[in-house]
Amino acid sequence: MDRDVMNIRTIIFIVLATVLILPSTASAKNIYKYQDENGIWHFTDRAPAEDVQFEAVYMERDPEPRIRMRQDGTKQSPVYVLFNDFWGPVEIELKLTDAINVISEPPLPARFVVPGQKEQILVGLGAMDERLGFQYRLNMASVPGRPISKPVDGIVILPPFAPGEQFPVSQGFQGDKTHATPDSEFAIDISMPVGTAIHAARSGTVMDVEEDFNRGGTDLEEYGDKANHVRILHQDGTMALYAHLDLASVFVRPGARIRAGQMIARSGNTGFSSGPHLHFAIQQNTGMRLISVPFKFETADGPPVAPEALQMVQGISGSR
Repeated sequence: MDRDVMNIRTIIFIVLATVLILPSTASAKNIYKYQDENGIWHFTDRAPAEDVQFEAVYMERDPEPRIRMRQDGTKQSPVYVLFNDFWGPVEIELKLTDAINVISEPPLPARFVVPGQKEQILVGLGAMDERLGFQYRLNMASVPGRPISKPVDGIVILPPFAPGEQFPVSQGFQGDKTHATPDSEFAIDISMPVGTAIHAARSGTVMDVEEDFNRGGTDLEEYGDKANHVRILHQDGTMALYAHLDLASVFVRPGARIRAGQMIARSGNTGFSSGPHLHFAIQQNTGMRLISVPFKFETADGPPVAPEALQMVQGISGSR
């Protein structure tokens, strides 16, 4: 089982003529304990080199928000500023509800595209009648990726694992088990052992990485947002999602340029999952709506094929 890692997030800010303070998100890292060649013990939140023996202590944590909005300005004239911590664009939608005596610039509702790793002023608010107080709810929703009006078609990619490896598709397009929403309609699940090398199916830029979770299960409420993943942004604006990766197994970092076929992580069984597998999807933002789109895999000796349930997929060399 699985659930898309990066679905639309909605945050509601309630302001009654007071300064808004955003709560900080609790977080913690896994602690690695190891001894170096000089006999000195180290305790760190960074995984040591692969040839070093170590012990890992898992520290439960909450997912860290990638979209953070704060209030600047004054009590009478608040200004809302957003920081996009993705390494790629996001689309933001702001709406006012329960507004009394409020004017905004620009007028709301409105949508904004904020580049990756950028801070941007979104809106300023004030009282229509300055002699009176004002109150409102400011609703924010976000979707990763720039808006693309139509679904991108004709996508042909490499299988997301090493050449020569072969694994079965356990859930294909429009799977009725857990792929019933637009963001996962054309996702697939590929069964594979924990620790299998995951390779980039297409060239792009690493937009987001999460690798700090080490548990999985079928309780959606507990595990739904705890799947380790890599999101890679492609030149055409689509994004590849590689999910349920193993703890501390990602070899690439946000912002890095990735070539097709490059090893990026190891598979796992984290998050909302009933067994070891890779959840893979090509997604795009169609305008405040995250959808998945169909794709085909290159083959070694024939035309590209669309993945189907129970089909064996074989990794090949190539560039995309």
